[in-house]
Parts: sequence; C-alpha cells; structure tokens
Amino acid sequence: MARIAYILLCHKDPAGIIAQAERLVSGGDYVSIHFDARAPRADYDRIREVLGANPSVTFARRRLKCGWGEWSLVDASLSAIRAAVEAFPHASHFYMLSGDCMPIKSAEYVHDYLDRHDADFIEAFDFFASDWIKTGIKEERLIYRHWFNERTQKGLFYASMALQARLGLKRPVPADLSVQIGSQWWCLRRSTVESVIAFCDRRPDVLRFFRTTWIPDETFFQTLVRHLVPQIEIRTRPLTFLMFTDYGMPVTFYNDHYDLLLAQDYLFARKISADAIELKQKLGELYTEVGRSFTISDEGRGLFRFLTGRGRVGRRFAPRFWETETSLGRERTLLIVICKKWHVAKRLAERVRQVTGIAAVDYLFDEDATPLPDLGGIQSSVEKRTRHRRALLRMLFDVWQTDRLLLCVDPAHVDLIHDLCSDRASVRLLEIGCDFSDDYLVGHARRVGLARENTSAETLARLLPTIRFDIRFESDRLRDSDFENFHRIRQSATVAQNTEPLAAFLGVAADAAEEIAATHYLFVD
Repeated sequence: MARIAYILLCHKDPAGIIAQAERLVSGGDYVSIHFDARAPRADYDRIREVLGANPSVTFARRRLKCGWGEWSLVDASLSAIRAAVEAFPHASHFYMLSGDCMPIKSAEYVHDYLDRHDADFIEAFDFFASDWIKTGIKEERLIYRHWFNERTQKGLFYASMALQARLGLKRPVPADLSVQIGSQWWCLRRSTVESVIAFCDRRPDVLRFFRTTWIPDETFFQTLVRHLVPQIEIRTRPLTFLMFTDYGMPVTFYNDHYDLLLAQDYLFARKISADAIELKQKLGELYTEVGRSFTISDEGRGLFRFLTGRGRVGRRFAPRFWETETSLGRERTLLIVICKKWHVAKRLAERVRQVTGIAAVDYLFDEDATPLPDLGGIQSSVEKRTRHRRALLRMLFDVWQTDRLLLCVDPAHVDLIHDLCSDRASVRLLEIGCDFSDDYLVGHARRVGLARENTSAETLARLLPTIRFDIRFESDRLRDSDFENFHRIRQSATVAQNTEPLAAFLGVAADAAEEIAATHYLFVD
C-alpha cells in the first residue's frame, strides 16, 4: 500500500498545522514540516512541542525566510524533502502541501488511487511553447538574474531587469535541460524524489541558475522531473484542486463548498479559508472514514467560470483602430437573431434562407465549426472572428454578393451587439423568447460543462435557479439597452402574434413571415 510523506510548507496558524499533521499521520502516513522563519518563533516552538515526539513527523533542518516568487521556497521544499527521505524510508510517495490545503477524499481513497497509478503527478509544460503563463513577464523570468522581489521591491526588480537588457546580459538556459512550467503542488514517487536529490548534489550549476530565476517553484521541480523521468510515467496534472481568478489570485473555498469539493477528481484542495471552520471539520472527519465512496462529476472549474463571469457585466474592450474606422456599409442591412437555444435560432435562420433567400449564418462568434467560406484565415477561429468582426462581416456581404445578412448571436454577447448596432449599416434585432424546462436546463448545464452525467441532484438543485436567473438577466439587459429596431417573438405566442414582429424584422411581406412563424418544429427541444 502507498505510504505518503507529506511535505508541508507553512507560515501561520500553528493550531491548524498541528491538527493537519495529526490528521495526515492518522492514516498511516508521514509529515515533514517547514515553518517559515518569518513567522514568530513561539508559533514554531508550539508546533515542535506537540509534534516533536511523534515518530511520523519530522522537520526541515533549517527554517528559511521565504518570499513569494523567490528561490527560498524551492530551498525550503528541498530541505523538508531531504528530511523526509532520511526519516521515512518506507514512504513510497512525497506529496507537496501548504497549510491552506485540506483532503477532499478519505485516506483509504488516496492510498488506493496512488496504488492504481504508478506515475508522478506534476504539471510540466514546455516553458516557451505553452501558454501556461497568462500575464506578466515570461522568458525574462529565466534569461535575466533576479535578486529583488517583484512584490516588495517592484522598482528595483524592474530597474535591474531593464539594466541587464540594456547591457545585453542575457544568459543561456542550461543546454541539456528543457525548462518546464506548472503548479508547485505535486505528488512524486520515492524513486523520482531520490533522483532529484542526487541530481541537485551533482549539478550545482543548475541550482545556481534557478537560484536567480523568478518564481522558480513553478519551474525547478517541473524541469528536473521531466529531465529525469520517462514521459510515459508523468501525469501532467496536480492531484490538488486549485483555481485562479482572471487576476491570478487563488480561489478560496468556504463552508458551502463541501459537496462541490468532494465531487472533483482530486485528492486535496487549496485553498481553504481560515474562517471555514465547519468545512475544515467535515473534511477532517472525511479523511478518516473507511468504505466511503465518491461520485466524481468534476464540474468545479466550469461552474467557477460561469458564476464569476456573471459578475463582469459591463466590461468593455476598446476596439482596434481599423474596426472603428470601417463600416459594413450604409446601404447594407444586418439582421441579428438573439436566442439562448441555439438550435431554435439555427432553425429560424434556415427557414429564412428557404422562404426569403436572405443570406444567413449561424453562431459564428460562438462555434468554431460554423460553416464559412475561405476568407484568407480570418474565419479560422472564434477568437479571430471576434477580433475582426466588422471586417469578417463585410467580407461575407461581399463574398455572398448580398446587401442583407442574418446572423445568430447568443444573448450573453451584449457588448458585441452594442458594437454592431453602432455601425453605419442598418441593424435590426430579433430576440427569440424561449421556454426553459428544468430538464432542458440540466441538459444545457451538461453541454457547457457546468455539470456532468453523475452530478448530484443536490448540486443541480442549487445550480438550476442560478442558470434560470442568468438567462432572464440576459434578456432584461437586452431590453434595458433600448436598442432601435428591436423586435421579439416568443415560444408561448401564437403564429399570428409572432408574424408581425418577424415581418418587421426581416422586412418581408406578412405571408412570408407567417410561413416562417408557422414552422411546426421551430421550438421543439
């Protein structure tokens, strides 16, 4: 059976650290603790007093003053790892944790999981080729030497980097290493950890290089493991569930996240709020349970993106200068169909094509697979289409040799609709108001990744009102925007009631609009 040496990096909450260590060793595992030297000595002494005699607990030989983004975090990790390797010869795995981490599975489940997977779990993506770094400096992390902390010495940090650039002091990456990047929360087998330590002992040049890189805890172990272990034995994912906001801040979990956390395909979670007393108690009790089964739905990241995205209403991005200076053309008419049920809008677009001959295109700003002619590459991705939206639409008018074009848009894209309505062309809008049953919303949640087939009924019960409110909120935003030439048809309305707004939107005779409105399969789910 797997036996784990947990490498615990911490800097606060001695009572919580003691409870965490006692909980982890109760499952037959071990703990090696590094407690930041910046923290009060009395806190460290308290931890040593309670845990010092426990044979399943050891401590890093040196307490280092750690700073975010600095080599000191890697140095502290190596110190705790060396202590664990020496103190716990029966440990089969080494798992990096922080004081803010908590188990979201039982010890029994954790051991069984590691027994079934003979691999190292560590994110290790090519530093230069991947897009793992979303914001901030990238290659500058490596090619310049960093002696100052960007968070606490910002002026010196950037002045030093600018001076090195001006003097041409770029340095090469060690020739035999392919630098990797990923999360610092990993789980490695004993053979891998021993290989890393041996590598450090024989390659001081590599340690010197990483010692002056920026945020080396995201590159050091990742690079060495990829260098030392066959790729087939590496799973490029952490076993700790963690998420970050758009601004690079870790998401914090609270008392009401218990069911959500248990449903994720991870063994631990970071980071748990210090105020989440109930959550910590329940997770602590969970870890010691025997025979507990878990239903994995793994919808956490999708739910977070959805729920936080609702809070960013009104955020606008400045258009490129070539978009502000171009127009679809005063003589042209753009018809925008707005509908949350994409299949309904697509059916309407097809019927419009059949009955009126108006050129129509589906959700080209939402679906990469939307059929489009070759427009020189501008049509190749949703991102490119959105960035060059007016140029794209103008090209479609030209390619199809038409002055009227119908386009389907999701109601979430109010900013896009505002932008298109500001064009010199004549723009008309048609919102399709649909009915949404609970079954449909459940299916919608699964299609967009907010839920899985085995998501619990309790989670769905909490999620459905939010989705329903979000759909209603999007519709209210449209109507509150006071768009000109705004029309609306409804699933619950009669054919006669829908004919008039449809005719006004399309600019066609009533009999043609009635033929389209009478399409019997239009609203069928």
